[in-house]
Amino acid sequence: ADLGEVCSPRRVAKIMKTQRLRAIQPKSFVPKTTDSRHRLGYSPNLLLEAPDPAGINQLWVGDITYVPLVGGTFCYLALFMDRYSRYVGWHLDDTMTEQLVLAALRMAIGDRQPPAGLIHHTDRGGQYASARYRDLLRRADFRQSMNRADNCYDNAFMESCFGTIKTEL
Repeated sequence: ADLGEVCSPRRVAKIMKTQRLRAIQPKSFVPKTTDSRHRLGYSPNLLLEAPDPAGINQLWVGDITYVPLVGGTFCYLALFMDRYSRYVGWHLDDTMTEQLVLAALRMAIGDRQPPAGLIHHTDRGGQYASARYRDLLRRADFRQSMNRADNCYDNAFMESCFGTIKTEL
């Protein structure tokens, strides 16, 4: 029962240890945001040879994350970030479909009007490898780049950005 006593988690842990008690930790559900086991093809990782950008609209990185909501549900956030200026575009939805990333990319292109030749880097998820997505990149004359297989560090910029966003939320 809650008696209104203020007590830190560390204090609770000490008391539980002296009583030889252990907290039950339920396994929390963490939605998976990348399905890279598809047959849509992959693009090479252009970041391995590319210099750091010297101006805006030279290198965009993108990814998808889940955003936890009140009540234990969640939604998905697709975000693109200019490696030089840090902001490009985003879209939030309750499904993690190709439409999620297409909407975010259209927003980014509409807002920024980038020049041809921009490097567009993402993970190897099926949303980024779909025919409609690649067609939009081709029409914008972007150079598509993807992480190497099983290497999340190739897109560390976005992972760090998502960490900051979730901390702020």
